[in-house]
Amino acid sequence: MKMQKPLVVYIDMDDVLCDYNSAHRAKLETNPSIAFPQSQYGFFASLQPIEGSIESVKALIQDKRFSPYILTAPSYVNPLCYTEKRVWIETYFGLDFTRKLIISPDKSLFKGDVLIDDNAFGKGQEGFEGKLFQFGAPEFQNWQLVMKRLFELVE
Repeated sequence: MKMQKPLVVYIDMDDVLCDYNSAHRAKLETNPSIAFPQSQYGFFASLQPIEGSIESVKALIQDKRFSPYILTAPSYVNPLCYTEKRVWIETYFGLDFTRKLIISPDKSLFKGDVLIDDNAFGKGQEGFEGKLFQFGAPEFQNWQLVMKRLFELVE
């Protein structure tokens, strides 16, 4: 029996793995004089996980039918975001998984089967050649629905 190639799954960070919007709103409310709260030291490293995201990605890492990567766009107003996103990944998934972190402003450059992203366009999502799972849309409203659909693709 021929072994099938693992499904390459790219997963966005902000508002897919971690709660960017809530943190951004809270920082603006606390200190409205800072126009770009995401430019502050520690912003990205301290983001809280989205419900179900950590367990779901860990399940994908363990399942040989999947090859998950983190594909996130950088914040141009915070050069520290590159390091902080790396620290966040290590905190929740361990040092080894940091090798699967890709930070790129254009997600259309990458070949894969699935891109899980909260946006359908703006960072190259519209040019991604695989399937786009728009996180937060009715079909992919939460991680439970995303995982259900991913498992359907490999069964």
